[in-house]
Amino acid sequence: MFFLRKGSLIDSGIFTGFTDYHSHILYGVDDGIRTLEDSLATLRYYEALGIQHVWLTPHIMEDIPNTTETLRNRFAELQQAYSGPILLNLAAEYMMDSLLDERLMANDLLPIGTQGNHLLIETSYYNPPAGLYKTLELVMSKGYYPLLAHPERYRYMEEKDYDRLRQMGVKFQLNLPALVGMYSSNSQNAAYKLLQKGYYQVGGTDVHSLRSIQRALQEKDVKKKVFSPLQQLKTSL
Repeated sequence: MFFLRKGSLIDSGIFTGFTDYHSHILYGVDDGIRTLEDSLATLRYYEALGIQHVWLTPHIMEDIPNTTETLRNRFAELQQAYSGPILLNLAAEYMMDSLLDERLMANDLLPIGTQGNHLLIETSYYNPPAGLYKTLELVMSKGYYPLLAHPERYRYMEEKDYDRLRQMGVKFQLNLPALVGMYSSNSQNAAYKLLQKGYYQVGGTDVHSLRSIQRALQEKDVKKKVFSPLQQLKTSL
């Protein structure tokens, strides 16, 4: 396992007390971690980093139509198997498609946040969904604050789009791997610009495999690139 030597990222303590608001650690339900053993290994790695609280946010979308009941049952299995100190909570990451509209109308949702009044949502990376702002208004009309997952990754968004979303009351979740260029230089640049504007409320790893997050945290100058942003993301939902 990486970073178990003296002077490592683990020793730095920069993740101590961190809450991960976006992860795909719940096994076998989407394109994230596949097995219980890998879920437990990832959580052990997070323990070593000092992460305190993890929200499990599997995909719910037309292509991955997870049900609330199925996810709760799988979450119960993980809770039974995991005996570590990290606080685990279940939510979901909702694609802004017709399935989200159906779940909203049925009030069949897995919200995020200690008050249960935020909804983690995403869009395609390349194109805005039809009726983007109408859907956001529907989310808010149901009593939820939209929490937009990884806005730095949406290639179609420009500064005016971010500004409009913020003015509407949409909150932003930063993917920490974007800070070290894991996705693209465009996403990295957008992340730093949004940080400079103070637009992010919370952060997450968006981890899909243990190897991927270990690789991201091996990037050059990772402590320097991640430490300051983490200080801006202490706000909890």
